[in-house]
Amino acid sequence: MTIPKNPASASTTLKEQALREEICEIGASLYQRNYTVGTAGNISARLDDGWLITPTDACLGRLAPAQIAKVDLNGQWVSGDKPSKTLTLHRAVYDNNPLMQAVVHTHSSNLVALTLAGVWHDSAVLPPITPYQVMKVGRIPLIPYCRPGDSQVAEQVKLLATSVRGVLLERLGPVLWHESISQAAFALEELEETARLWLMVRDKPEPLSAEALDELYRVFGASW
Repeated sequence: MTIPKNPASASTTLKEQALREEICEIGASLYQRNYTVGTAGNISARLDDGWLITPTDACLGRLAPAQIAKVDLNGQWVSGDKPSKTLTLHRAVYDNNPLMQAVVHTHSSNLVALTLAGVWHDSAVLPPITPYQVMKVGRIPLIPYCRPGDSQVAEQVKLLATSVRGVLLERLGPVLWHESISQAAFALEELEETARLWLMVRDKPEPLSAEALDELYRVFGASW
């Protein structure tokens, strides 16, 4: 990867600048509400000529727009600080689902705790227990533990990029993708809240009935 001569590009488009600012706003919001801590987590967005991604070992709560790394379509570092090592994982989504415009990854406590306590099923880490979980998130599969940055995770995500809205990495946390940065973050927040509810109740609730799920599919276009 070539180190860029100019850390901030003078030719930044209005679209790119808006995405840089949105990444910083969403990152700060997630950090302030303890969805991520320290330098954990990363956010990326698709551009016409490449991708934006938060820098390696950066705190999502303390980002400046010019710090956000830009990488071109060949994977070359163009501007900003050094890109996160998880770019390969994010590209597994972008390269295999052209509709997706953003990816958000955090180490959210309840979802990481869920992988430690034991998920519902590997193919669906939580049962469908609330309507908004079904409508906004859908079925989320588990990716068995691999070290951070391991290419095996990207290979598994390639196969799932069009069939689900995200995955849960064992011991590392959720990765959600969507048509905007905000939408990806909202889906992640809904998933984290569902995990919190699941973990806090002693007697685990039954999933929504088949009839209730069918109604959500029919009325809201949801899927599971």
